[in-house]
Amino acid sequence: MDIIWELFIILHANFLTCISAQPNAPKIHEGWWAYKEVVQGSFVPVPSFWGLVNSAWNLCSVGKRQSPINIETSHMIFDPFLTPIRLNTGGRKNICHREEGNAAGPCQVGGTMYNTGRHVSLRMDKEHLVNISGGPMTYSHRLEEIRLHFGSEDGQGSEHLLNGQAFTGEVQLIHYNHELYTNYTEAAKSPNGLVIVSIFMKIAETSNAFLNRMLNRDTITRITYKNDAYLLTGLNIEEIYPETSSFITYDGSMTIPPCFETATWILMNKPVYITRMQMHSLRLLSQNQPSQIFLSMSDNIRPVQPLNNRCIRTNINFSMQGKDCPNNRAQKLQYRVNEWLLK
Repeated sequence: MDIIWELFIILHANFLTCISAQPNAPKIHEGWWAYKEVVQGSFVPVPSFWGLVNSAWNLCSVGKRQSPINIETSHMIFDPFLTPIRLNTGGRKNICHREEGNAAGPCQVGGTMYNTGRHVSLRMDKEHLVNISGGPMTYSHRLEEIRLHFGSEDGQGSEHLLNGQAFTGEVQLIHYNHELYTNYTEAAKSPNGLVIVSIFMKIAETSNAFLNRMLNRDTITRITYKNDAYLLTGLNIEEIYPETSSFITYDGSMTIPPCFETATWILMNKPVYITRMQMHSLRLLSQNQPSQIFLSMSDNIRPVQPLNNRCIRTNINFSMQGKDCPNNRAQKLQYRVNEWLLK
């Protein structure tokens, strides 16, 4: 970035601070942010500026429990009380248990797939409700939206990192606490409001069945430009999950403004797969409308944030070697209590 452009950004940010202090200052539009610089000469705040241009977004800069983070597997703590995640599409008969080797009945859902200019977003319809419970959750949470993050190159694209390494992409299933709150908007700014299930994406010869419905050529070309939408029905929500009951969890935030620290993250311990052609199709999606210059939606990722002494828990038992151990070596990671505390 040259000096003139940097000076322009600083002056522009100072100007916004000044107008926000005026009693009748216009409210900054909540959609006024970007992941990367879009057009030289028109300032739209990138992640490092999110918390500076709008006082309602200040957690993006000053928050202590921000997401995403780098997951250091050597710092994880085994929590034996973390139960498997349960999927429920309404009624006890339709519970889909995420257990390895246990294929329950189909969890059929539908929704509308959007190009929002920032994400491929599948927003669920209200006819087929999907709830999750178990794991680190005290309350049941309802699926609101599925978002895809992906990179312009294979070595980047996931928001979370695993031991410093990025994946090609990341699927985020965003749920809100429907027991305490009436909708996603209310829950997002409230305690215990959100649970986000994160699944890394990797490139392979064959693709995940759920993602294949979203990313096959007949579907993905319907949302080439910003604000395009396409209806999908008859989806089996169970298919988006990899075949594992192992996960990693921590307390964090939304990864878009206003960065509210109301999210519990659950990162599944296995990735899902998409083909190279499907990844190429994702990179051909435009941030803009047809009348505007083409800008790829790729690299729609927020940089990792400081952990700040947060606890990263897992239901992976490191004292037992096996395929679920990320670094494939036995470790005794568990809480220890001084004996005098128990007397």
